[in-house]
Amino acid sequence: MIDIKDRICDVVADKVMSAEAAAEFVKDGDNLGVSGFTPSGYPKAVPLALAEKGKKTPFKVNVWTGASVGPEIDQAMVEAGIIDRRLPYQTNGTMRKAINAGKVKYADIHLSHMAQMVRYGFMAGRPTGPDVAIVEVCKINDLGDGKVGLIPTTSMGNSSSYVAGAKKVIVEVNTTQPVGLEGMHDSYVPLDPPYRKAIPIEKPEDRIGTTYIPCEVDKIVAVVPCDITDKVRPLGEIDEDAKHMGANLVNFLKNEVKEGRLPKNLLPLQSGVGSVANAVINGLVNSDFEDLTVYTEVIQDGMFDLIDAGKLRVASGTALTPSPECQKKFYENVEHYKKYLLLRPQEISNSPEVARRIGVIAMNTAIEVDIYGNVNSTSIGDYHHPKTRFTGSGGANGIATYSNTIIMMQHEKRRFMDKIDYVTSPGWIDGPGGRERLGLPGEVGPQMVVTDRGILKFDEKTKRMYLAGYYPTSSPEDVIENTGFEIDVSRAVELEAPEPSVIKLIREEIDPGQAFIKVPVPEAK
Repeated sequence: MIDIKDRICDVVADKVMSAEAAAEFVKDGDNLGVSGFTPSGYPKAVPLALAEKGKKTPFKVNVWTGASVGPEIDQAMVEAGIIDRRLPYQTNGTMRKAINAGKVKYADIHLSHMAQMVRYGFMAGRPTGPDVAIVEVCKINDLGDGKVGLIPTTSMGNSSSYVAGAKKVIVEVNTTQPVGLEGMHDSYVPLDPPYRKAIPIEKPEDRIGTTYIPCEVDKIVAVVPCDITDKVRPLGEIDEDAKHMGANLVNFLKNEVKEGRLPKNLLPLQSGVGSVANAVINGLVNSDFEDLTVYTEVIQDGMFDLIDAGKLRVASGTALTPSPECQKKFYENVEHYKKYLLLRPQEISNSPEVARRIGVIAMNTAIEVDIYGNVNSTSIGDYHHPKTRFTGSGGANGIATYSNTIIMMQHEKRRFMDKIDYVTSPGWIDGPGGRERLGLPGEVGPQMVVTDRGILKFDEKTKRMYLAGYYPTSSPEDVIENTGFEIDVSRAVELEAPEPSVIKLIREEIDPGQAFIKVPVPEAK
């Protein structure tokens, strides 16, 4: 068995056992509250043991997570046929197929709502906590008085609430996660209405909780050694289109500063998950902006690049999901990087109230968008019987409701729709006064759409999308041809091509081997 003596305190030493033994504490029909948000910080050994147990003796459990998790849960447990219901968010292809086939029940729930819904007893059967919480940690500290402090790893998700409300707790101690992560977390569980107080965050760097998750020793039924790594994935390469998006975002923000609508160091930034969002954040690395702050859910490579460039004061999120290369760099320099990073429970990181109050600038991607900036990231076709199901809302709905947003997406007719199949995140609804009629704040909403063909903005009076600028590689006619609704191009101007210094940087330093960007070859005369 993997040696974890140096990572646990004496009061739980007698609870150390194999994943297979720990799996016996899980019974048919149990609600499992597991750690993890994206494929980081989630339990691995016990879910795999549960999958093997289910192959021999069929049973069903409901799985509550933070968001998407790794294949040990959303693939192995699905293939074993042991998941009955899955909440609140997923991205795994195997899980998605099972949901679409009706083999797994699923609800797409706003990520900031899940913990409170559990505590309130809104789940099926009205539990106010999971039967079993299964959480990954890097260390267990003795707090005295029959309590220990669980030190999370690379995500917080809903772990704090799941541990607090669970009848039984299984702790996986992962030896691939450095103990240097201790101190990077901020565990805070708010009181529920009618006793809730305002979340006391005024700046992204404000700490409001503890660096550990408190847990009664008596609730811990198993401590399981594990050496399985997070299944983080490589991000897509930053191609020419993504660089254009990043450059145009920077130009937009510079103009907002010039017009006096933003401070010189901007407002806290929020960025969605994925390659495009990461690439756009990366555009800030070579900008003039300094002393930047981030209040988001997932911290990816671009945030580390900002730290390395001396541009970032702090990044607050709920999960670290870098590429494998960036993860290695982080682990090797954890004491340095963790000074700039702060991980919180997702009901705090994804709180619409906090996002609106501190003025978060949100940048997210979309599957479909209409002329009023309403966004679909949920499904294509009928919601209950979709042709394709995607990741869903996550925290995007709350951000779009209470913040000014920037939408980033590829410009194709099938994405720019006259009527989108599902409204995941609200834009200007149906024009002037549309948001107010639905009880949404009318003074905030989508500000622009950055695509690989140009920049689109929204008319102040009609709230309809129009083409503000196009790239030298595009044209107004190109935009019209690739837009599924009538688009005003009368105000469009050609955007400046990159400066020679930027082109030189790309060709000689970023991609000298032309692995990603081919240098145009003049046609032979």
